[in-house]
Amino acid sequence: MLPVSALFKRGKSEAGAGQLILHWVVFRLKATGMVTTHPETDSQWDNFMRLGIFGGTFDPIHYGHLILAETCRQELALDEVRFVPAGNPPHKTDGVSDGHARADMVQLAVSGYPEFTVDRREIRRSGPSFTFVTLEEIRREMENSKLFFLMGADSLKDFPTWRKPDRILQLSVVLAVNRPGHTLPEPNGIQSLAGELDTSRIRLLSMPGTDISGTDVRNRVRNGQGLRFLTPRSVEVFLTEHKLYDESL
Repeated sequence: MLPVSALFKRGKSEAGAGQLILHWVVFRLKATGMVTTHPETDSQWDNFMRLGIFGGTFDPIHYGHLILAETCRQELALDEVRFVPAGNPPHKTDGVSDGHARADMVQLAVSGYPEFTVDRREIRRSGPSFTFVTLEEIRREMENSKLFFLMGADSLKDFPTWRKPDRILQLSVVLAVNRPGHTLPEPNGIQSLAGELDTSRIRLLSMPGTDISGTDVRNRVRNGQGLRFLTPRSVEVFLTEHKLYDESL
């Protein structure tokens, strides 16, 4: 079994192919007008770091996650996108894989992309993983930053039921991005989804209809099918070496 450090080296050598995929996707987005070439600016925040926070189970991470992160990075001129694997997500009732394994796969996937980093705080934290707690911690650590929270637009309908969603909107601008099988709500339909929450702090973004999901990746592993162009090669090797999702054991 290859150690994770060896997989990191392999990931760096293979990052070029992944970068080509992401660059091609963003090129297509710009060509169709889905991503602007002049991201929005806010003079009040000109001297502040623009930090994207991307939470999720990443079970496992795949190119859909990376394309979403890159779309937001370019559209909002983010200086960094920080992937935060959830430790014990309260909205997941079917369980998730080991947190450290999921974080290792995220680290492999973002290797070679300096704007993408991994934050393991929720995995190390005991108890449920609440987004507002993570954002409060990051705000205290990075006072001179403007926070953007990345999420799938399909999660907007459940967002009012999250723990302290109003606090999340106080701490960050929510970037709601369409996901496979889901269309973006109309701008005037956000209010019906968000209820009494401040919708001026929610932005809708479009990305390519990449029909990739963690469920599909896990099922393909269980069925012995390949993962080429679904997740970075280094993540695929990690899954094979560590026999994650292999129910034949």
